[in-house]
Amino acid sequence: MISLKLTQIGNSVGVALPKAVLERLHASKGDNLFLIETPDGYMLTPYDPAMAEQLEAAEAIMREDRDVLKALAK
Repeated sequence: MISLKLTQIGNSVGVALPKAVLERLHASKGDNLFLIETPDGYMLTPYDPAMAEQLEAAEAIMREDRDVLKALAK
């Protein structure tokens, strides 16, 4: 467990993430992180859940229309 301290940042409140946490998230200054509410609490991730849904939809289309996509690639 890592304890984080909330700090004032302008008119907002923020948290500084230790270097080890950033390394585990594969994140650095300027990257976007996503805080997702789960049944067990909150999860902090660098992966956009909306993008994951779009990728799943694209993969389904690619599987269904494989022949069409091959023809278009020529």
